[in-house]
Amino acid sequence: MSAGQADQRGIDFDVPALDAWLRDTLALGAAPLEVRRTEGGMSNPTYFLNKGGWQVVLRKQPGGAVMPSAHAIDREWRVLTALRGTAVPVAAPLHYCDDRAVLGTPFYLMEELDGRVFHEFATPGLARAERAALYESMVVTMAAIHRLDVAALGLAD
Repeated sequence: MSAGQADQRGIDFDVPALDAWLRDTLALGAAPLEVRRTEGGMSNPTYFLNKGGWQVVLRKQPGGAVMPSAHAIDREWRVLTALRGTAVPVAAPLHYCDDRAVLGTPFYLMEELDGRVFHEFATPGLARAERAALYESMVVTMAAIHRLDVAALGLAD
């Protein structure tokens, strides 16, 4: 959805307000802003943004009232930022905004990476060798997480 279009696809914030913030805060030009909500997901709304070829992912709290510790987008940002540069592969965190005047909730931007999303644990459509590589990658990543010194990363709390 581009800036100015009506909310028809699950976009729960003011796209022109985000576009203005991107121009003012990140000095992004006047190219139209395209916003597309991801499919699936369990917690915090996630959107793909494209502005003149600049592509990022936006994660935010859901609109409305939330419990103080629920949907802690600031905690996501802290963890993502702390993991950057470790053996744990994460998308690059780009910008955090806690100003609720922009989208109605805090949000952050992160790098968009190419990848595949599987909506079923059985991963239908994958060959046996692809499935084995997928699960081996998951095990390697989980092992990397467990080797982290959370105190040294500032995540002990």
